[in-house]
Amino acid sequence: MTQPPEITRKSWLMVATLGIVWGSTFLVIEMALEGITPFWLAAARISFASILMTAIWASRGFALFTDRTSQNWPNLIIIGALSSAVPFILLSWGQQFVTSGFAGVSMAAVALIVLPLAHFLVPGEHLTLRKVFGFLLGFVGVVLLIGGQAFESTGASMEIFGRFACLGAACCYALSSVLVRRLPPIDPIGLATILLIIGAFIVLPAAWIAEGPPPIPTGRTLLILAILGLVPTAAANLLRVLVIRSAGPTFMSLTNYLVPVWSVLLGALILNEPLPPSLLLALGLILAGVGLSQYGALKRLFAAG
Repeated sequence: MTQPPEITRKSWLMVATLGIVWGSTFLVIEMALEGITPFWLAAARISFASILMTAIWASRGFALFTDRTSQNWPNLIIIGALSSAVPFILLSWGQQFVTSGFAGVSMAAVALIVLPLAHFLVPGEHLTLRKVFGFLLGFVGVVLLIGGQAFESTGASMEIFGRFACLGAACCYALSSVLVRRLPPIDPIGLATILLIIGAFIVLPAAWIAEGPPPIPTGRTLLILAILGLVPTAAANLLRVLVIRSAGPTFMSLTNYLVPVWSVLLGALILNEPLPPSLLLALGLILAGVGLSQYGALKRLFAAG
């Protein structure tokens, strides 16, 4: 896309929704892992989501590229791999050797990785000192929220490779966001569906190679997997595409600062986990970072009434 990003009230609402949905997903994943292994969990999520989205896409006549002369299937395959399959695999493998805190910080780093990529590859996404400082401020807030465990060592012999895997997953998410924005005119539902289908074709054989045949899940586990496929995978993936295509990858990356906040708050409300003493300071830094980095968009939003 060549037009500059358009950040509206709808954009803010979609990003806020994604923060809540993905922030609550960690709780549901913990429940799912009681009855299924990590790779097959990822495969099941993407498979459920791709089946659901394919049914919706079929009802729309399988619309995809709005301009047949600008079809770019090689790019779609690359984006499909980078959007879900490859980062899911990297995180599933890497988290065996690193702390959950480091994995969380790696995902927050997506916003910092997007900044230079978008500056050079996306029209209208210029890198400014205010934007850089705002994103750095938000990142510090996330690190403070997660706490000292973010940089603790597990002592695992493969820890360094696990950390590279987590950072590699962050790079995948960042690059896929930029590439989605650069696609020619395309139907968002068709795009979201194609990306999930490509991801499923990659993750399913990877799960079989890594963990053998799929375990036989209980009815409860199947229900949880269906919920994971429906809400944080299918619906959230569609919202992600809509935000990137309209407001741009830099704005979309703000979600990575909101997810840890909701994860901590929901963990305290639902699982009675203790709130970190630094919560208010961390929240203040994150909100200040978001406000500073998006000052222009917020100013236009309030001016519009």
